[in-house]
Amino acid sequence: MSFEEKRPVHLETQSTSSSDDQNLNYYDIDFQDGDVYETKEYNAALKKADLRMLIIYSIAYLFTQINKSNVGNAAIMNVEEGDGIRKALGNLTSQQWAWVLSIFFYPYLFFEPVTTMLLKKFSPRVWQSRLMLTWGTISMLQAVAKDYQGILAIRFFLGLAEAGFYTGIIYHFSFWYRPRQLPTRIAIFYGSGQLSSAFSGIVAYGISFMNGKQGLYGWQWLFIFEGIPTVACGIYSAFYLPNYPEDSKFLSEREKLLIISRLPKSAPKRKDGFFVLSEIKELLKDSTFYSYTGIWLFFGIGSWGLSTVIPTVLFELGFSSTAETQLMTMPGSIIGFFLLNLFGWLIQKRLMNGYQVGFGMAVTLTVGYIILAAIDNPYAKYVFLVICTAVTNSIFAILWADRVRVARGTSSTGLAVGWTNAICQLMGIVSPQFYQPKFGPTYRTSFIISAALCFCGTVSVAATWLLVYRRGILHTEGAYLEDEDIVKRDEFGLTQARIDEVIRAREDPPLLTQVLIQLGLKSTGRAGHST
Repeated sequence: MSFEEKRPVHLETQSTSSSDDQNLNYYDIDFQDGDVYETKEYNAALKKADLRMLIIYSIAYLFTQINKSNVGNAAIMNVEEGDGIRKALGNLTSQQWAWVLSIFFYPYLFFEPVTTMLLKKFSPRVWQSRLMLTWGTISMLQAVAKDYQGILAIRFFLGLAEAGFYTGIIYHFSFWYRPRQLPTRIAIFYGSGQLSSAFSGIVAYGISFMNGKQGLYGWQWLFIFEGIPTVACGIYSAFYLPNYPEDSKFLSEREKLLIISRLPKSAPKRKDGFFVLSEIKELLKDSTFYSYTGIWLFFGIGSWGLSTVIPTVLFELGFSSTAETQLMTMPGSIIGFFLLNLFGWLIQKRLMNGYQVGFGMAVTLTVGYIILAAIDNPYAKYVFLVICTAVTNSIFAILWADRVRVARGTSSTGLAVGWTNAICQLMGIVSPQFYQPKFGPTYRTSFIISAALCFCGTVSVAATWLLVYRRGILHTEGAYLEDEDIVKRDEFGLTQARIDEVIRAREDPPLLTQVLIQLGLKSTGRAGHST
């Protein structure tokens, strides 16, 4: 349908016992030629949502990443004093420690697609707060591990508890924001996760001086202190995290209408079921499903996995003491934070697209690992480790908005997001195996493997870019060609009079039929009128 064609406002009501379902059907609101869109009012409504979702998610994700990476910091904490975690748990071998790192990711790999989709089943507030409370508690329980078997069991259940939280955030956002509005918001909460590496390094450095206090090792204090804030976030979310625009009490009816009417046709919807088989079948037939899988798989194993072992790698390269090594992990994360926010802003302003940025980052990573494998100077290696860490911390977040954009429907989006990130969790299973200390101090073999995998990831980015371009939706707001109209709605949209008319129809039911007839949406009994 061309934008010049007249398109009436579609308004429906539903006969159910739920007061929410008896409300107007926001999803069928459409636009007419020449309407003026209330930009300031719409942006103000989104800011209300940001205050209630983006802030708490950013804080919670910060501690999620701290919980996930703290085992890497624990690995080198107080080893000079003979109180390291590997010795305390029974003098764990290099292979055993690799399994301690890896087992966390197995439940992620197998359960994340399901746990992401369950957010729709149980509601975002219930599901996300449950995840935070569970993983915060289990994270603290790592402090009570006494042997190899104990730490393996606790870390397995920690991975199970965390699976689906990060993807649940992106899935939740897709009910509220257009894909082109996601880059800066993903950059903010994802960037907080990047800062976790810097923050966790500082915290680990400070806590290392608590070694022996109250009869506990430094690594035990680390697990305890870093689990408490997550539990607090879970308690807050259980009461204040909003679910969907339609049932959010902090929004007026007009604001709900403004937010939902701007979403693309392919966006997830509250009224849809959490598992629609036809959508799943369509997703599995989509070639981009497999090209995106390749991106997350190859870069996850090839590059992101380095983050789980980088404190050990730096220490093995001969940099200073273990405490100072903790601090040396910070620059890559900080630079990555600024890169992500810069490119997120450029993409949202449409000065660049996600594929351009993603491809450039992919090439940078491939070349960076080739250089790391070729040089011997430890200081030069550190510089390129910082570069690779910064780019790795940005590439997925840059591409997430487009991953959401090409999915079609509620079930399809949930599974696509969950599966894509789940396959990436092989990073924690495979990467520690080829970044074991036995490959140090040069780690040449490790870097060569990473370079080869990143090259495959670069090919996957290029293939995805081509597929989206050939489908004709490179510049649309969703997975359908007609979603391109939403880009044009920055200039054309609902007039204040029309929105007020729709809302009055809801508030004064006797006027509903009259309004529908006036808008041409209900038959008057004459031929030629549609219902």
